[in-house]
Amino acid sequence: MSDRAKTAFTVTRWVFVRWLAVTYLIAFVSLWSQIHGLIGSQGILPSTEFLEAVHRQLGSRAYWLLPTLGWLSASDGMLHGLCAAGTAAAALALLGLAEAPCLIIAWICYLSISGLGQIFLSYQWDALLLETGFAALLLASWRLRYRPTDQGDPSRISLWVLRWLLFRLMFTSGMVKLASGDATWRQLTALRVHYETQPLPTAIGWYAHQLPVWFQTFSCAAMFAIEIGAPFVIFTPQRFRRWAAVPLIFLQILILLTGNYGFFNWLAIGLCLILLDDACWPEILRKRFTGGQPVSAAASRWRLGIQVPLALLLVALNVPTLQPFAELQDTFQPLRLVSRYGLFAVMTTERREIEIQGSADGKEWKPYLFKYKPGPTNRPPGFVAPHQPRLDWQMWFAALGDYRQNSWLILFCQRLMEGSPAVLRLLENNPFPEKPPVYVRAVMYRYRFTDGETRKLSGAWWTQERLGFYLPTISLRDLVDQPK
Repeated sequence: MSDRAKTAFTVTRWVFVRWLAVTYLIAFVSLWSQIHGLIGSQGILPSTEFLEAVHRQLGSRAYWLLPTLGWLSASDGMLHGLCAAGTAAAALALLGLAEAPCLIIAWICYLSISGLGQIFLSYQWDALLLETGFAALLLASWRLRYRPTDQGDPSRISLWVLRWLLFRLMFTSGMVKLASGDATWRQLTALRVHYETQPLPTAIGWYAHQLPVWFQTFSCAAMFAIEIGAPFVIFTPQRFRRWAAVPLIFLQILILLTGNYGFFNWLAIGLCLILLDDACWPEILRKRFTGGQPVSAAASRWRLGIQVPLALLLVALNVPTLQPFAELQDTFQPLRLVSRYGLFAVMTTERREIEIQGSADGKEWKPYLFKYKPGPTNRPPGFVAPHQPRLDWQMWFAALGDYRQNSWLILFCQRLMEGSPAVLRLLENNPFPEKPPVYVRAVMYRYRFTDGETRKLSGAWWTQERLGFYLPTISLRDLVDQPK
C-alpha cells in the first residue's frame, strides 16, 4: 500500500458522517418524546409565550439574535414538525442519501428547536452538536446518493477544522477545572464525590464510588493527563496522531459507563474518529471504498472554494479577543457556530434532591416520582443515555440554588396543579389521577450512596436525609396575580 493510501481518510469520513447522523437521530427522537411537556402550549415554558416576550424586548432584532423557524409558528404542530423533519433528515443522511443537504436540514431544525428550548436546551452537548454539525458540512457528500468509490479523499482542511474542535473540547475541559481554583480538582480529590453527586449516575457509578481513595486520586490525575496532554498529540504526524484517539475514547467510555450525559460522550467519540486514517479500519471496509487502489483527492478539489472561506470563518470565530474578530463573533454568535466547553469546572461535593409533593387538603402529601433521577432509595441508578431526560437534568441544577432562582420550577408546579397531560407524561407517576392537587410544595433531601455492606443488608443504593422545604406550599390562587 502506498503512503498516500496509508494516510487516506475516505473510510473515516464515511464512518464519521454516519456517526453524526446517528447522533442527530438520537437527539431528535429523544427531544421529540419530551418537547410538548417542556415547551409546548401546555408545557412548562411555552415557546409561543417566550417568542412574544423576546419580540417585545428586542423588536426586529429578535429575528437575528434568536434564529429559529419558530418565528413562522411556535405551535405544537411546528414543534412536532421540526422534530419530524430533523429525524427524517438524519435518517436519510445515515443511508447516504443527499448527505450534505440532509445535514443542513438537521442543523437548521436543531438550531430552531434550541432557540425555542430556553433553559431545557442550554446544555453543552446541544452547542457541540450544532458546532460539529456545521463543521461536518465540509466533509459531507453533495451527491444525491453516496458512492464510496466516486467520492475521493476529503480535503485536509475539512479534517483539521474538526480536529481543532476536538482539541478545544478536550483541552478546555481539563483547563477549566484547574483555572476555576476549585480545591477538589487541584488536590485530586474530586472523583471521591463525583460519581455520587453528578446529575444522573449509573449503577456502575455506584461501584466506582466504592473504589479505594488512592485509586480515585490516581484516576483524577489520569483524567487531567488525558484531557490536557493527549489533545496536543492531535497536531503531531499521523503515525502518532492516531494513537491520541485511544486514551480520548477510553475516557469517554468510562464517563458514559458511570454517568448519563445524553449523547455528549457519543458525539465526543465521533470526533475522535477523525484522528484515524483508513489504515486503522479493517481491510474489507477499505476495499469497499477504494477497490484496493490508492484514493485520489481530485474529486473533492472543486469544493475548496467553499471549504476555505468557511474554515477561515470558523478559525476567526475562535479568536474573539482580537479585533475585528470580537465583533465578528458577536455577529455570528446567535448561529452557535463556535462555543466554549468544560463541564464541572467547580465540583459539586454534596448531592441534594428535590421531591415535589402534592396535596388535595394541605394535610396528606403525595410525592411525584421522576423517571430517572434518584427517588426511592432502593431504586438502582439506571442507564438512560444517549437519551437525555431534560426535566430530570434540570431538577439537579435547581437543587444547587434557590427556587427564586428557578422560576421555571414554579411554572412546573403550576402545570401539575392544572393537570397538564403533556407535563405529567414527563414523570413516572401521577399520584392524583382523578383530580389535580390543590397544593404543591417541594422538600429538599441530602442523598448519599450507601456502602457495600448497607446495600447487601437493605438493598438500598442511597441514604436519604431530609433538610427542609425547598419551595413553600403554593396553590393556583397564589399564582394568579404573579407576573410571568
